[in-house]
Amino acid sequence: MDRAAVSGDGWIRQVSPLIGEEEARAVHRVVESGWITEGPESAAFVEELKEYVGARFAVLAPNGTLALALGLLALGVGPGDEVLVPDTTFVGSASAVALTGAKPVFVDVEPTTFQINMADAERRATSATKAVMPVHLYGTACDMTAVSAFADERGLRVIEDAAQGMGVRFRGQHVGTFGDVGCFSFFADKTITTGEGGFVTCRDESTYERLRLLRNQGRMNSGTFIHPSVGFNFRITDMQAAMGRVQLRRLSQIVERKQTLYAAYRDALSGIRGVRVLGAAEGANHVPFRCVALVDDAAPLMERLTSHQIESRTFFYPLHLQPAFASLRGPDTSDRDFPNAVAGYEGGICLPVHSGLTVDDVARIAGVIRDHQESPQGKGTL
Repeated sequence: MDRAAVSGDGWIRQVSPLIGEEEARAVHRVVESGWITEGPESAAFVEELKEYVGARFAVLAPNGTLALALGLLALGVGPGDEVLVPDTTFVGSASAVALTGAKPVFVDVEPTTFQINMADAERRATSATKAVMPVHLYGTACDMTAVSAFADERGLRVIEDAAQGMGVRFRGQHVGTFGDVGCFSFFADKTITTGEGGFVTCRDESTYERLRLLRNQGRMNSGTFIHPSVGFNFRITDMQAAMGRVQLRRLSQIVERKQTLYAAYRDALSGIRGVRVLGAAEGANHVPFRCVALVDDAAPLMERLTSHQIESRTFFYPLHLQPAFASLRGPDTSDRDFPNAVAGYEGGICLPVHSGLTVDDVARIAGVIRDHQESPQGKGTL
């Protein structure tokens, strides 16, 4: 039975993946087969994903962060290199760079889409810059025409973080297939899920061969103890892959539901003072990761939502402020260098959009927001 948005205690949860009996049966079949490690289900999942996104080559990974690390390693990124990463993204984008020994260099984002700002990337590129990592954030796409031109002009590698990008296209082409490598996540809050899991695409055979060696202990195939190169264990299980194959068959249903809920949010939130709902970037479609909105001051509104048993989240905390990356901050680093990332964190709010949600739930959420924005404590002046 599919999970509902409203839990037994009355809360509207931020995440509720659409999983049910079909996924359970698929996993059970794998358990019964006795082949639970990476095997035939995983191979079939790769082929189905490749066909869906339009990738020539691809491999699986344990999760989105390790997918990024695997892609970076396959591109030869390592100590002494710098990778341009947008300041507004999940910390895994930057920690994947750190895992390789390279340095993430943070770039401000666009004020209306919160995708990487290529003008700021121009200012931050140095002779040590090896790659740029556009992150397709919140269910829409970066301007990959601008990213590709920037990279081509400087001889940089492009690694797309498409963790939130399943089903998202830019000018008709699926995200994750523009760059040298593209990386997806199948975490529980993604459009399709395997619980944990990732996927790495690439466009040339030499990168594909490196991906295969790196993810499988430095060998092309399991079952041999001769390892031509140093590699690691970046594999998944057939139990995950079996679940993923069912989820992929559900994808059109999930996307349609998300878009219906997003339209309900747009209608319900329109006309409320100080609330601006974000949507698709120019040239891209929109598969909502959350309903993402800007308000004057997110914190009091989120407290109001919590008091009504509705989970919400802020935008991502700017990477230049993350304690984990304090060593990268120079003496002159200032929030003024990242005005859009900071404004997004202070005024951005993420509302749930998942298949367990109903239009009535959206109306309930919008009603709380309207009451807050029109009350004396709600500024409502955005």
